[in-house]
Amino acid sequence: MTRAERIAEICASHRGREGPLLPILHDIQREFGCVDAEAERVIAHELNLSRAEVHGVVSFYHDFSAEPDPRPCIELCRAEACQARGVEELVASAEAAAGERVRLKPVYCLGLCSVGPAARIGDRLHARLNAAALVKLVQSA
Repeated sequence: MTRAERIAEICASHRGREGPLLPILHDIQREFGCVDAEAERVIAHELNLSRAEVHGVVSFYHDFSAEPDPRPCIELCRAEACQARGVEELVASAEAAAGERVRLKPVYCLGLCSVGPAARIGDRLHARLNAAALVKLVQSA
């Protein structure tokens, strides 16, 4: 199966769903590590949208990238509640531990405001982080 055929298959799995574009984009990002121009073209064709409409959504949301990044990604909440709970003091040590091997991605709310600072790796959430715990997460990623 070609990549375009797999993308079409992902689109078909969401057929009949109201508002299928975002779930399709998330599935493609998860499977291929990016939503590139080829994916945008296939999605536009499958959903009967213009490529500009698809690209507008892809470029608006920070969840989607045009090129794959093979590094593990840790999303670190930098929203106000986590800032109030000390996340900014953890950033330097996390960046030092990450180096070029791990991508630290700032996000603005993981919904764990009362137990921050918080981070997410894949689908796993981590709360009440201190510098040592965050460095350990980075090293294990």
